[in-house]
Amino acid sequence: MLKFVIIGLGGCVGAILRYLVAGGVHTLAKAESFPVGTMTVNVVGCLLIGIGGGLMENRQFFSPEWRAFLFVGILGSFTTFSTFGLETFNLAKEGQWLASFGNVGISLILGLAAVLAGHMLSRLL
Repeated sequence: MLKFVIIGLGGCVGAILRYLVAGGVHTLAKAESFPVGTMTVNVVGCLLIGIGGGLMENRQFFSPEWRAFLFVGILGSFTTFSTFGLETFNLAKEGQWLASFGNVGISLILGLAAVLAGHMLSRLL
């Protein structure tokens, strides 16, 4: 039961951070037809999970409770691939095929590059 509470608290934190970061980036970018806020959250989430995964792998850094809080709770709520799917679908549905494919390609490439970079950075920590 304690694990559910830990995950729930992390989820609360991650959801609030996702709302603030995605909304802030979207507002700053003034990108009306491209989901730059969601893309930013996904890339940042990938970077953070790359760093955390590297720390777990290389340094056995996190206890099971901290892993549940950080990875399942915070990052599970912070990253937004379900929103990504809906926004990409909506772009395609509205005939914005270039933006739709661009969102998929850029998010995928930057996300994977961020996981790699985070994993590499974790070796310096």
